[in-house]
Amino acid sequence: MICPYCHSQDTRVVDKRDLEDEPVSRRRRECLSCKKRFTTYERVESISLKVVKKNGSLQDYDREKLRRGILITVQKRLLDEEVDEIVEDIELRIMNRKSSEISTSDIGRMVLTRLKHKDTVSYLRFASIFLDFEDLEEFKKEIKKLEN
Repeated sequence: MICPYCHSQDTRVVDKRDLEDEPVSRRRRECLSCKKRFTTYERVESISLKVVKKNGSLQDYDREKLRRGILITVQKRLLDEEVDEIVEDIELRIMNRKSSEISTSDIGRMVLTRLKHKDTVSYLRFASIFLDFEDLEEFKKEIKKLEN
C-alpha cells in the first residue's frame, strides 16, 4: 500500500477490523518512512455477470431467482440447506468461467446435473420443464436413462 502523504511503499497494518453490517475490512496503517497513519478499506469487487435468455436478451444474474426456481422444483423433497449447497456450487462454477455471460440453458444443465445426484424425483420435475417434455413417453425415456 502506498502512503498518501510521502508515497512510500513501506507501510504496515496496525489494526484490522471487519465491519459488521457490510462485507468490508477496515485497516489502520502506518507509514514506516514518515510515521503517519491512514485508513484503508478492503471490499470484495462485485463481478458483473449477465445471463443470456433464450430470446437473446441479457439480464443481470440473480442468485435468489436461481434459488427460488430450484426450491419450487424440489418442494418437500430437499432441505433449504441442500438447495443452498446446489446454488453455491453452481455460482462458484459460473464465477470461475472466463466469460462474464452465461446462457440460461447452461445454468439449467448445471441444475439438472446436481439434482440428478441429489434426488431423482426433483431431477424429473426440473427436467420436465427445462427439457420441455411433451408427453408421458418423454418421462418414460428419461426414467429409463436414470435406471441405466
